[in-house]
Amino acid sequence: MHSRLLLLLLITTAACAHRAMPPLAGPSSAPVLETPARAAIIAAPTAGDWKGLGDEAIALLSQYLRINTTNPPGNEIAAARWLAQVLQRDGIEARIFEPAPGKANLYARLAGDGSARPIILLNHMDVVLASPEYWSVDPFSGLIKDGYIWGRGALDMKGEAIAQVMTLLALKRAHVPLKRDIIFLATADEEIGAGVGAAWIVEHQAGLVKDAEFLLNEGGLTRSDEKSPFWLDVTAHGTAGHGSRPTPDNPVHRLVRALDRIANWQTPLSVTPAVERSFRDLAVVARDTMVRRWLSDIRTALRDSEAARAITADLTYNAVLRNTISITGLKGSDKTNVIPPVATAAIDVRLLPGQDPAAFLADLTRVVGDSAVTIRPQGPNWPATESSTETEMFRAITAVAHARDPHALVATLMLPGFTDSHYFRRMGITSYGLGPFPLTQGDSRGVHGNDERVSLEALRVGVRFYYDVVSRVAAK
Repeated sequence: MHSRLLLLLLITTAACAHRAMPPLAGPSSAPVLETPARAAIIAAPTAGDWKGLGDEAIALLSQYLRINTTNPPGNEIAAARWLAQVLQRDGIEARIFEPAPGKANLYARLAGDGSARPIILLNHMDVVLASPEYWSVDPFSGLIKDGYIWGRGALDMKGEAIAQVMTLLALKRAHVPLKRDIIFLATADEEIGAGVGAAWIVEHQAGLVKDAEFLLNEGGLTRSDEKSPFWLDVTAHGTAGHGSRPTPDNPVHRLVRALDRIANWQTPLSVTPAVERSFRDLAVVARDTMVRRWLSDIRTALRDSEAARAITADLTYNAVLRNTISITGLKGSDKTNVIPPVATAAIDVRLLPGQDPAAFLADLTRVVGDSAVTIRPQGPNWPATESSTETEMFRAITAVAHARDPHALVATLMLPGFTDSHYFRRMGITSYGLGPFPLTQGDSRGVHGNDERVSLEALRVGVRFYYDVVSRVAAK
């Protein structure tokens, strides 16, 4: 199986000429740089304009990556103030909401004539932890070298945020007449889900977004659906004591046995309609004849043990075909010579669309088979969500991809993780995860990994791709 096929779903592009820029010096609060692209554009952007816009995007992303928004604590207020400054320089007013100290959400709106409903460009300002000792560069340097911009958030998702910003700026500078408002929404807390980011906007400021028809967000490729998180705590109970006197009901032993059963449990394979469609699309680009046959009829293929083993050996394919379980956290005693009264584990479960969390929990409890081990949800969960692909927005994405490469395959694949899109889908807003940057498989590993980076070429392509999609749907 070729996991690399997934990189072909959205778009393939010809190389774009670019000029490497030196590292930008200064603190994270450095002012927005003047560039030739900031000059007023009185017509739709030309080839020369796009060169300047690409240079500007590179400079802005390098600055943005210097703002450390590691969550926790996030400190998104610093990023929100910087983004507001960027937009203000082109006359786009932004509102900043601070639902908790240091936690911020930013909202800006580029007005159209209102003859069609708005488009939301959603991004999050927080990033996950980066351990400098495992990086080859300072993860918050925004360093530009070897044709890349390096830094935590380059892909997840400050790079895409800059592509969205450049879309607003290019539309505003070119005076493009719009039939839709374009809403730029930068939120807090996507990485840890503490409820003061997108959830807070939907709950406390729904009036700002409820009229929207479409939303574009992160998602890697063109995502129309995603799995539901169902995070669980597993707790084993027993008798505390001294480590020198082993007990038959040591909760750590009990927990290890329970986790062994969980780790060895193969959840049933299930093919949702969206996933079946995705595999059928992927069959078109499969190089191997056997693989092409399997993917074109995934239900039949999974009834064959050899095919099922080969297909599920691909981590992404496996994750979209079943409910998945990852054991991610363990806690016993703080002291080597003490048997604790309880031992706990954290489990990351992702459920397919249509799955009942209560039924899954009951099945998992039966697998563990120990009344002294309890399994409880860490917090509220939500059903998996999906958006139709029979929309003007999806047709625009397809058209833009084909304009660059007539042979590009545009398809959807379920996101094995989740994003903040589900809050807006539940409001009736059609939401897609869009990956505007052409990435190699190696580059994509930087998401939540070490040496996260985006190539200058990919950033330039992403800026143009975002603009072309949005303008195609929003312009008169």
